[in-house]
Amino acid sequence: MSEKSNAKEQIVSTAARLFFSQGYHATGLNQIIKESSTPKGSLYHYFPHGKEELAHECIQKANEHIMQKFEDTFAAHESTGDAIQRFIHDMADETEAAGFTGFLPFSFWAAVETSCISHQLRVACQGVFANWQNIITKHLMMEGVGEEKARETGLLVISLMEGALIISLTNQDKQPLLTAADYLSSVAKNARGIH
Repeated sequence: MSEKSNAKEQIVSTAARLFFSQGYHATGLNQIIKESSTPKGSLYHYFPHGKEELAHECIQKANEHIMQKFEDTFAAHESTGDAIQRFIHDMADETEAAGFTGFLPFSFWAAVETSCISHQLRVACQGVFANWQNIITKHLMMEGVGEEKARETGLLVISLMEGALIISLTNQDKQPLLTAADYLSSVAKNARGIH
């Protein structure tokens, strides 16, 4: 990796970690520059429109990461229900390993904090959640679930997964995620029979 692209990656990963741990509003560009150990010029070279543009990049990068994890997990399991259960169990393990304080790729910080202040970031967050719902919908439909039921189930999975993540982080306990994983696995497996 070139030194320049490494500087950009360092800025993005540092910003994402700080946005998650202390919030979008409380994170300043000077802190990102200092903690990423990159020159000030690099940040403004890659993100000439400042913090909002940088937050947008963080959201996009996190979405790419999560989408790849979804694809890998779905490819490794025969049923959507098993894949969802494994995906959330992995999230629970990563959350616990990070001590419930480390950066987790795209959680509620972006959607909750930035959607009220920036149309661009709100649209980006909408796109992330839509992508997640669509991949689950697609796999459920491949198993014979009707499109409407598959979409509803996909939305339920994302909603409960994100809610369980918030509770796990708040309680510093992965059990809410494990409970959600088991429940959502059953919901996905039974989606064809639900009318």
